[in-house]
Amino acid sequence: MSDDIRTQLTKYLTDAHSIEEQALAQLRTAPDIAGARELAGVYREHLSETEIHEQTIRRLLEERGAKPSATKDAVMKLGGKGFLLFARLQPDTPGKLHAHSLSYEALELASYELLCRVAERAGEEGVADAAEWIRGEERRMIDRLEERFDLAVAASLREKGAQDVREDLRKYLADAHAIEQQAVDLLQRGQELAGDERVAEVYEEHLAETREHAELVAERLRALGGDPSGLKDAALRLGALEWGAFFQGHPDTPGKLAAFAYAFEHLEIGGYEQLKRVARKAGDTETEEAAERILAQERAAAEHVAGVFDEATTASLAAVLG
Repeated sequence: MSDDIRTQLTKYLTDAHSIEEQALAQLRTAPDIAGARELAGVYREHLSETEIHEQTIRRLLEERGAKPSATKDAVMKLGGKGFLLFARLQPDTPGKLHAHSLSYEALELASYELLCRVAERAGEEGVADAAEWIRGEERRMIDRLEERFDLAVAASLREKGAQDVREDLRKYLADAHAIEQQAVDLLQRGQELAGDERVAEVYEEHLAETREHAELVAERLRALGGDPSGLKDAALRLGALEWGAFFQGHPDTPGKLAAFAYAFEHLEIGGYEQLKRVARKAGDTETEEAAERILAQERAAAEHVAGVFDEATTASLAAVLG
């Protein structure tokens, strides 16, 4: 068992390195599309930190006689560049980038939470300490992004050359509806793949809330003379199905799923933080209040997912170690 869990820990380190490679691919370009000098500075600062994170994980792998996975790293780099290309094609790039960055930092934080737990169970204090240190830096980056939603929204509206804020608000609502539809699909699949009863209950409870969120957003969109974008919903739901297939292809699904669920909650948090600001700018009190209400539940859901990281770690190790 001791050798088995150390082998699994090496795989977690390989995954961590791949995640850092994608982070580097994104952060090297992010300052150019951030839309504000202060936001660009935040990305540059974290790029320097992330370069050290990548070097640290590489060193830990080398000390184990292992090396990063060229295939995983290449795929993750491509994913990072692909998102940035997508962001460049959006008229509100700074906001899309900001929400995605918040989500990706949450993915990293959750991944290091799981890595730390596996290292502790393997009795590898050095790996656990490194994971805890990097996790702390990812948390501080989340805090820096959380403090700058006003800047991201202002940069987005300025970049779009917004003339009709209510029309912009309809677009933000359509985006929110599309994300909620993806969340429904992910949470439904999550219950099947959770690997632990308590973890599955967390997904089930938030699934009911998420369906209510989708309906509430649709109501506000209709009230403003718009409709949910069927094309956008379909595209994002397809993305959810592809993630489900990805999770099923990994034997340590419960941990990866919990990390992704935590990250997805932060994607929603980023979206609703921006939606409420656009609603306020448009003078739409009802939409602002709806966004505030949903935002509180998304933040609570993120905490609930974080609260079952131990169970997700246990379920993952049981799946691969027996």
